[in-house]
Amino acid sequence: FAPQLPFPHSDSMANAREQLAKATKIVADTGDLDSIRELKPEDATTNPSLILAAVSNPKFADLVDEAIKSAKGDTLDEKVQDATDRLAVAFGTEITKLVPGYVSTEVDARLSFDVEGTIAKAHKILALYAEKGIAKERILIKIASTWEGIQAARKLEAQGITCNMTLLFNFYQAVAAADAKATLISPFVGRILDWYKANAKKEYSHDEDPGVLSVRRIFDYYKKHGHKTIVMGASFRSVGEVLALSGCDRLTISPALLTEMAALSQEVPIKLDAEAAKAKDIPAVTVTENVFRWEMNEDAMATEKLAEGIRKFAADLSKLEGIVKAKMSA
Repeated sequence: FAPQLPFPHSDSMANAREQLAKATKIVADTGDLDSIRELKPEDATTNPSLILAAVSNPKFADLVDEAIKSAKGDTLDEKVQDATDRLAVAFGTEITKLVPGYVSTEVDARLSFDVEGTIAKAHKILALYAEKGIAKERILIKIASTWEGIQAARKLEAQGITCNMTLLFNFYQAVAAADAKATLISPFVGRILDWYKANAKKEYSHDEDPGVLSVRRIFDYYKKHGHKTIVMGASFRSVGEVLALSGCDRLTISPALLTEMAALSQEVPIKLDAEAAKAKDIPAVTVTENVFRWEMNEDAMATEKLAEGIRKFAADLSKLEGIVKAKMSA
């Protein structure tokens, strides 16, 4: 696994991004195809907000036009929803040509409390990818980490469909996701920090950052108890926050922060170590639905951030549908 010691100094010392890449798989958090082409990450993640930003760019007009032209449905609203699904898949398909690994595509956030609706949408997304010749093994179905979302992932994973549990802010969400055999989780580091800065009215060093500490705790728990679920930190506010998680399985990072890291020559020590975690005294935890709901209720940050995240993704999806509807009606 990742080396225990900082990388040695040398005249041709690797930049911070190159050092991080030796310890952690780097994922690009963007829907911008040009950025992905330039950055050459292993995987890429998208969400409705990123797709909305990309769709508003004239250079992707052909993808948008094609999704609209292919849309099926008996009513305008059905066609709009179908076109929006096709749009997410169109971007995902282009991304699969640029990265060797996984591409994450998000399920409609409005289905976050609907187990069967989430499963049906996941199957539809994969069917659209299959039309484009993309195997389901390349795609992570991205689902909000509600209790219902995690139960949908349990069923999907049992069907061989790989899931990325997103909007994860809390240790108990992470344990429940691992119990469901989710392929990957996306704990939101920066959004946790945002909440604590706003509510505690204080600044945090990177090693005190509540988002960083949350991911370190989850990582150690998974490695200690042999969970195979991949830990992929997400939503970063600074390079320092990213580097504080060096050694994490994966980190999904914005193009701006990836570019900033490439310009830094500082040493990047390993902060997360699977072997060291195995030696720690970390008791196993059982998370039933009752435990999950209680622990979320006790965690104001996780409750607020999960709800806010779902609302924001749902709002951006509605905006995206508005753009598609306007183009269809034009």
